[in-house]
Amino acid sequence: MSAKNKEFGGSFVSRNPRFEYLPDWDRFLSAPPQPKYKFNIIGVGVMGQEHMRVTALEGRATVHGVYDTNPKSIEKAKEIFAALYPGQTLKVYQSLEEACLDPEVDGLIICTPNFSHIDVVKVAVKSGKHILLEKPMATTIKDAYEITRIAKSHPDVFQIGLQYRYKAIYVEAIHEALERKTLGEIKQISIQEHRVPFLDKVNQWNKFSKYSGGTLVEKCCHYFDLLNLFAQARPLSVYAVGNMAVNFKNFEYNNEKSDILDNALVTVVYENGITAGFNLCMFAPMFYEELVICGDEGRLKAFENEDFLPVPRPKNHLEIMGGEGRPSRIASPSYPEDIEKSGHNGGTYYEHKYFIDNIEGKKTSTATVDEGFWSVVVGVAAEESVKTGKIINIKELLNENGIFLNT
Repeated sequence: MSAKNKEFGGSFVSRNPRFEYLPDWDRFLSAPPQPKYKFNIIGVGVMGQEHMRVTALEGRATVHGVYDTNPKSIEKAKEIFAALYPGQTLKVYQSLEEACLDPEVDGLIICTPNFSHIDVVKVAVKSGKHILLEKPMATTIKDAYEITRIAKSHPDVFQIGLQYRYKAIYVEAIHEALERKTLGEIKQISIQEHRVPFLDKVNQWNKFSKYSGGTLVEKCCHYFDLLNLFAQARPLSVYAVGNMAVNFKNFEYNNEKSDILDNALVTVVYENGITAGFNLCMFAPMFYEELVICGDEGRLKAFENEDFLPVPRPKNHLEIMGGEGRPSRIASPSYPEDIEKSGHNGGTYYEHKYFIDNIEGKKTSTATVDEGFWSVVVGVAAEESVKTGKIINIKELLNENGIFLNT
């Protein structure tokens, strides 16, 4: 059968179960992509399981094996693998070294708890394989900087998993604000997240700042990455207020009391004069994200909402207000339904897609290790500001951590 051209710009036909009655040799438009790569997933909790699903959905790679110290995570991974790859066997490694150094494998996807990233990376880079490291890259500035230096000397792809920039609303916002310059010169940026509390993790590590880096590092590095991206500059100073108002106030685990923030207001001033704000509430009965960017020629607002109510309304929303200067419009950016349902409204799917594109030498917009580093820096600065009540000067914070940057 002759090769496909571009009859369809995607593989949504091959993913449609209606065509499963056809034998493989009799498929053309519905022929699935042939996997070229094998990945091992290090850490198969919620995020690792999500990567298992999007690997199969995207189709250019397969999951070869997994490593995790939690037996129940391995059991769940086996269950997911059996559904994704009927008749095949998932390789379960007994050590991190064995999982990283297996010559059968092309890439490693690291989804272990935040505090373990630095130690896992030190083993993973010995493999010389392509690496996707989930966010946040580390829990401290020192560890993040060390990973940055390690990554820059790594011979293959080293990608940071800041996948929110691939959500449909943010892809469109990036295009409008940074590529089309629809808003003119950006002056002010605001992001808010209102959502339910942190969910359960193995050993409840996300309830303790010493393991997670704190809420403003663990969860909010995504949003600080977006603020940094839209500002197109380095942060100059950070001021934040926040506390533990509702969630986990009486939560104890292994005789330790939870100490994470459940709300915060963060202000970031950038070297180019742009000001940015972030509003977090983690005791709201919904999942809601909102971005507002104001430029000297217009205003952009985008939001994503899941509020569990039966009232029909757009889940994704984008509006551009240009006044009399240019056309305004309202839209609902989205991806195909199966991609949006695969995790983080499609963000993880495209994070994975671009990981493979990077392996194949194609140009992508994936987060660099430097961008991963600066998202952690803002998060750590915000946590420090909450603790001390002071405005945190970023240069001074870096110097205190033994980091002296020329520019």
